[in-house]
Amino acid sequence: MKWLHLTIELVTGFILLFAVVKIAGKKLISQMSPFTFISAIVLGELLGNALYDDHIHLWYIIYSITLWGAMLLLVEYASQKWLSFRLWSEGKPTALIRNGVIDYEALKKSRLTLNQLQSLLRKHETFSIREVAFCFLEADGEISVLKKAHYQKTTREDFRLPPHPVYVPVTLIRDGQLLADELAELGKTEQWLTAELQRQGIASPKDVLIAEWLEGDGLFVQTYQPSELQRSTRRPTALE
Repeated sequence: MKWLHLTIELVTGFILLFAVVKIAGKKLISQMSPFTFISAIVLGELLGNALYDDHIHLWYIIYSITLWGAMLLLVEYASQKWLSFRLWSEGKPTALIRNGVIDYEALKKSRLTLNQLQSLLRKHETFSIREVAFCFLEADGEISVLKKAHYQKTTREDFRLPPHPVYVPVTLIRDGQLLADELAELGKTEQWLTAELQRQGIASPKDVLIAEWLEGDGLFVQTYQPSELQRSTRRPTALE
């Protein structure tokens, strides 16, 4: 009977964990934040500890995994639904290198050493800090690297073109919400952004899924339901 009881608990726990992971989606694994990482560990511990405790009934296992999984999914849903909650729960990317200069204060706040930063850069095929124009620490602990123009894989020197400055794309609208701080940092106004949207046939920022500004390339906009014009429109590159 004990073996049968253990088998039932294992099968039930396996099915519940499988259901939670499937419902939570691929983000739970591929873009795991510190919160989801700890939550996944606790979820496994709830099952592991319950299996070998004779005083815990099967229904306690079902209840604990279901409740914890539901709370985990609620946090993920709130992160997708409300931008303010997402910024609070996941945080914003931290610029560790700006214009080729290491931001030492940002490095200390992120609890990273120079050795750790160099190690992360090497994983991105960057073996010298002098190659980096911008480096961001993402919410999941990974870094994003934008190299200086003459260190990029296809360099302008290959075409004997003069060097040009490197710019970072700035997101101005995300999930229909205007990012006022980013707009102010760019030195633009809401009136300017509204005029740019209207030029592309968009009445309100609420209709925009994402709007991104890149110096020298202009404003890229995608609505929740892209029109045929948006699907077919592609800005010409500098080489064209």
